Amino acid sequence: MATAVLVVATLTATATPPLPAPPDPVPAGALAAVDATVTLPGVIDLDSCRAMALTNNKNLMITRERIRKAEYQSREAFAAYLPAFDFNGGYMYNQRNISIFGSDQMLPVKNFDLATQSYQFSVVKNPVTGEPIKGPDGQYIPEQIALIPKEAMTYNIHNVFFGAITLTQPVFMGGKIVAMNALTHAAERAARELHIAEAENVIYAVDAAYWQVVSLKAKHELAVSYVNLLDSLDRNVRLMYREGVATRSDVLSVNVKLNSAQVDLLKVRNGLVLSRMALAQVCGLPVNTVFTLADEDNDGAVPAEGVEPAGGYDMEAVYARRPDLRALEQGVEAARQQKRVALSDMLPGIAIVGSYEFMNPNMFDGFRRRFKGAFSVGAMVTIPLWHWGGNYNRYKAAESDEVIRALELSDARELVSLQVSQASFKMQEAYRTYHMTVTNLQSADENLRSATLGFREGVSTTDLVMEAQTAWLKAHSEQIDAMIDVQLCQTYLSKALGTLYQ
Repeated sequence: MATAVLVVATLTATATPPLPAPPDPVPAGALAAVDATVTLPGVIDLDSCRAMALTNNKNLMITRERIRKAEYQSREAFAAYLPAFDFNGGYMYNQRNISIFGSDQMLPVKNFDLATQSYQFSVVKNPVTGEPIKGPDGQYIPEQIALIPKEAMTYNIHNVFFGAITLTQPVFMGGKIVAMNALTHAAERAARELHIAEAENVIYAVDAAYWQVVSLKAKHELAVSYVNLLDSLDRNVRLMYREGVATRSDVLSVNVKLNSAQVDLLKVRNGLVLSRMALAQVCGLPVNTVFTLADEDNDGAVPAEGVEPAGGYDMEAVYARRPDLRALEQGVEAARQQKRVALSDMLPGIAIVGSYEFMNPNMFDGFRRRFKGAFSVGAMVTIPLWHWGGNYNRYKAAESDEVIRALELSDARELVSLQVSQASFKMQEAYRTYHMTVTNLQSADENLRSATLGFREGVSTTDLVMEAQTAWLKAHSEQIDAMIDVQLCQTYLSKALGTLYQ
């Protein structure tokens, strides 16, 4: 930029006063979102933008809630080791009472016979013959009876209350509880790794938006300098036209070029406004937030070169750092535990059960209308016998799922290896391109200086000066693009190596 300022000063060293700065290309009301602005104090650097995005990003909030959900599910699985206590109770209204007998019952009574030394039924005898008398039904008629009225054996069950407190302690469930705990732990670890992977995506998006603003700000300054160059050339050519040493065609050519540059400046300014809005949205701020970036005024500085060759990385260490691969590894572990859960359905299950049951009315001491209960303890065994291959096929399906997850992990590791190689080569190419643009920029500055001096001395034409200015603009623009590309390639390489979010 210093060369551009020098050239502008050289071209404007005339008696003609400089033209005022071009008007703001954003008309009032063209972008309604910029009306009510929110200004952030101070200078915002890249780390601050990353921190704001990591705090406000909705996808990261979702992944944090998924981690919390996985933690609760892990605690739920652990609770299966412990005894379960349950209470069941209820009330029932019955329309009718219950009666054991349909009518009054008359039972014969036995008397002790001294002769036989046993109890004998006492029956009615014929007073003449002394023989027992039979009734119409052919049965002997008892001399004495015990009367049990129907009402005595009728119980009121209109309102019945009942309840039970039960305890269940699993002893052996075929390994299902252990497998479910391991499964939920794997799911929790996978949720944490996916959170880290999403955080890396957010950081990469922030970096892209951040450097886009820096790039457009630099191009805006470049466009302003280019407009000033053409504006100075335009005034000089007009003076020369009035002196008769330039043609009208020269004036029109410079004027067309100046108008085109002003249109480009308008586009860059609008693009800069929109890119600031995009950065604010990624950071979780209102889109009308106004802030200054720390790298806006950088003069082309890039990180120091330290890129290893594509084959110089310890890929096992890279695999261990990549959160997406760690999440896939937890997926393989989850599939393995799911297979153990399916296997447990084919094994016996043993549990200890205990309960205290009570009801009103109760039958423990006759039929009484009050609460009374009793304890009971036992063991329960469940042994699967035959399910027409359902459990076995479920196990084989889980086994296939484990194989699928393992193959997906292997494929992902190969893709990561390719990604690291590509990122490394791209980073090296970005550095080489940047250094080439720096050299080209020096040549373009010298070319513009020579063309400007030749134009002042009358040995260069207007077309040659405009060509030199166009080459100067292109060289500066390519240098800005190369600088931003180095920054983004470095971020992408860090993401590929798993070191972006530490």
